[in-house]
Amino acid sequence: MSLSKRVESIQPSPTLSLVAKTREMRRKGIDVVSFSAGEPDFDTPEGIKDAAIQAIRAGFTKYTATSGIEELRQAVADLFKRKKGLSYRPEEIIISCGAKHSLFNVAMALFNEGDEVIVPAPYWVTYPDQIVMAGAKPIIVPTSMDDNFILTPDLLKKHITERTRAIILNSPNNPSGTVYKKDDLEKIAHVAIEHNLYVISDEIYDDIVYDGVKQVSIASINNDIFNLTITIDGVSKSYAMTGWRIGFAAGPAHIIQAMGKIQSQSTSNPTSIAQKAALEAINGNYEGFINNLVKAYDKRRRYMIERLNSIDGIRCTLPQGAFYVFPRVSSLLERANIDSSITFCEYLLEKALVAAVPGEAFGMPGHIRLSYAVSEDDICKGLDRIEKIVKDLIKGR
Repeated sequence: MSLSKRVESIQPSPTLSLVAKTREMRRKGIDVVSFSAGEPDFDTPEGIKDAAIQAIRAGFTKYTATSGIEELRQAVADLFKRKKGLSYRPEEIIISCGAKHSLFNVAMALFNEGDEVIVPAPYWVTYPDQIVMAGAKPIIVPTSMDDNFILTPDLLKKHITERTRAIILNSPNNPSGTVYKKDDLEKIAHVAIEHNLYVISDEIYDDIVYDGVKQVSIASINNDIFNLTITIDGVSKSYAMTGWRIGFAAGPAHIIQAMGKIQSQSTSNPTSIAQKAALEAINGNYEGFINNLVKAYDKRRRYMIERLNSIDGIRCTLPQGAFYVFPRVSSLLERANIDSSITFCEYLLEKALVAAVPGEAFGMPGHIRLSYAVSEDDICKGLDRIEKIVKDLIKGR
């Protein structure tokens, strides 16, 4: 018996073998420094935990409305209004089992066989496969570190066809840390409106920005793009709640309703207890927690950039958001006669005991992603190891 064509069309992650090997090495007691984390290294605030405990004790452990409890959808609407300048009604918001789930629901609700979806690279690893699962085709548009990994209007226009259905934007971006300025978004919005394209705007890292940079939602540009945009967010990154699995999407009511239909036949409601925790996160006073998180990441970010740019063959721009750096290592690979970033990351793990994610996972060979959601001691130790191994590679050329 064969598997479905849908499953066979999905590409295995190029990072799976590295992740498995890292876990096995650590299980054996080997001191591996892992820069592969995609989640905050902070603990969930106690007040949020307490809200979940109170929900359990109050017996709030049953099914809820498929699209989330009314109070949480209203809280998200209020959050989007004060933080993003976007006005939504609760019926224009859906609560899902994480932002990834929200993105999956959008893909299933909007895309048909033969549709094309523009995905700027570097991209978060899940976008292309979700598009494929929906029967559509991801159109990968490489950007450049020299242009700060920004999708320009000219690049966008070159890849629009009569089959183009949507554009996926991620700002702040994983893995590059790029944050789109309002001017950039206005230009993209103009093109999207002209061609009647949906914009799926993944803003999960919107609270984690630096140097006075302001994260702008493309839906806030004007009413026309507002009506074409589905905005994705969640509590995972801002409140260190990755395992709670609460994300949300806001957009036109008919699209949100369609997403609710899909959710009703897949997961049903997100966990009732986690919804109460998310409600506390959004309505509670956690600005201090977020500010401290960003302050800690800012310090680590600057240190990592300084160290990486001092290593021969590695060049990296200063990220404006999220908690990753995405250095270009193509010069090093060429000088050391290494065929890919995947091979380089395998070498780092085996010889330097450092785990990094190859750029191929994000559609950008010649780069690697390092997370600074890691302790300062581990960052220092890991960078020392990378610096030594690079020196050895260049010497051994």
